[in-house]
Amino acid sequence: MKNMGKFLLIGMALLLVTALVIPTLAQDKPAPGEGGVIIEGNFGGDPASFSPITGSDTASARISGFLYPGFIGVDPATALFEKGRPDALAEDWTVSEDGLTYTFTLRDDWTWTDGTPITSADVLYTWKAAQAAAEGVVDSPLSFLVDSIESVEAPDPTTVVVKMKSPDCNALNSIGSLAPVPAHVLPEDVSQLNDSTENLNPTVTGGVFSFSEFRPAEAVSLVANQEYGGATNGEVLPTGFIYKVVPDQTVLVEQFIAGETNVIDGPSVNRRADLKADPNLNMYDYPGNAWDYLALNQADPTNPQNGTDESGNPIDQGKHPLFGDQRVREAIAKAINVDEIIQGAVFGEGERMTSTLIPASWAYNEDLPPIAYDPEAAKALLDEAGWVDDDNNPDTPRVCQGCEYAEEGTPFTFVLYTNEGNTRRGAVGTIVQDQLKQVGINVDFQAIDFNTLLEIMDGQTFDAVILGWRNGYPDDPDMTQLFTPTSDVVGSGSNFTSYYNPEMVELNAQARSLPGCDPAERKALYDQIQEIMQKDLPYIPLFAINGMYGARNEVEGFGPFPSQLYWNVDTWYLATP
Repeated sequence: MKNMGKFLLIGMALLLVTALVIPTLAQDKPAPGEGGVIIEGNFGGDPASFSPITGSDTASARISGFLYPGFIGVDPATALFEKGRPDALAEDWTVSEDGLTYTFTLRDDWTWTDGTPITSADVLYTWKAAQAAAEGVVDSPLSFLVDSIESVEAPDPTTVVVKMKSPDCNALNSIGSLAPVPAHVLPEDVSQLNDSTENLNPTVTGGVFSFSEFRPAEAVSLVANQEYGGATNGEVLPTGFIYKVVPDQTVLVEQFIAGETNVIDGPSVNRRADLKADPNLNMYDYPGNAWDYLALNQADPTNPQNGTDESGNPIDQGKHPLFGDQRVREAIAKAINVDEIIQGAVFGEGERMTSTLIPASWAYNEDLPPIAYDPEAAKALLDEAGWVDDDNNPDTPRVCQGCEYAEEGTPFTFVLYTNEGNTRRGAVGTIVQDQLKQVGINVDFQAIDFNTLLEIMDGQTFDAVILGWRNGYPDDPDMTQLFTPTSDVVGSGSNFTSYYNPEMVELNAQARSLPGCDPAERKALYDQIQEIMQKDLPYIPLFAINGMYGARNEVEGFGPFPSQLYWNVDTWYLATP
């Protein structure tokens, strides 16, 4: 069978002409692969990796989601796991009476683009990579999986057996992260995975699209994979997909309106009213699952270390000279007017977060009030923490006089990073910079290249960052990936603030393993966790941005659900009105 990964699209300009100038005739369903090119703008910078193992940013997830099969299916209408979904490799599973062992039966008719069957060995490879990530050997966000999964076995090609360390209410969410990858073309030694050419030039894939071309700072191009095992009707209608780099959110919207792209995800909030009013566009609102935060590094940034040693024991990572003191973090939270940020940065298109769970989550603590904006209380906390205004000059920062972790006389100045091109986060950073100046804190706010920022952040050498997360699907309030020591891995872990609170870790474990998994009982535990996180403040909670998808009217088949834009992309095609 032909390796579609080696088939290059015939030039970007030709694709744009084919997709946008000569679409398929009105309402006629095209032949497979002749439905035109789906084009989405991307202002977040190039994907760092196309691999579901090594990619951790949103752009990487977009591409890997198209290139690789899903493991466990989810009904997009209910957001519940469902057996027998056509777009998932696992067609059935059983759970042992003790709730520890999950046995998955895989389809036997799905192949990689080189004709090799997709088997349990391809799932097992991802598990081995997750184990290596937990040891700091592989740069992957999957290191958190070792916290809950005891073992993964592949007794035969169509069976995967996953044993959990304890009964786990989030087991399917965790196991679903074990996306199959083509083990037969990846390094046999997973420690070499970081440098594999397959990360950015995948020759063998198995998703709805196959890799075609990557032009850094320009676009990623994919082509239809007609051997895709998850096709709804046994065929993929669109010709391909282009993920086109644009300078910023303003250009993202302008190109969508002009027809240079035909799909948009999360358009700039100041243009949403314009988009809704445009008769050529089909816009879709939904409760937001993407949220922005201000993260404060709690460990010594000059000596980054993993959160635990080889035996799983916590490591003393030192303290950040500024943010190692909880009183300082609390002062910063009180000095930031989040309501003003929501109005100024997202034009009211956001819902304030009180802790580290989005308001749309079933486990959100509705009774927890947000941190009150109180600059005078912030100043008092800073005084108490030994950061004083020694010259009564509002243009100079406070200095350390008896502070906990910095040298005497150190000015309260720190670098705050965000990713360039994101006008929303740029506005957030500017407002934060101004608000903190009012209490005597000097912020050097810098918008830098996204991948450079990820390197700094993952390397744990930063002071503070403004970034965002898009919550997993289905909704999972578990904190393991973001805030437990297992995920505090220099170079790859998601707990890059080096936060550790044993009480939170224990409550989180209880919520995961609660017998019977009663949602109300679990929510009570997550309520406590949110209270702890609001006090400890590894993140200053900001807001969840309201979600919005859109497609031009010529995109037939567009019918998203919350957090599921491309669930049926294999049926999409371009048609004239």
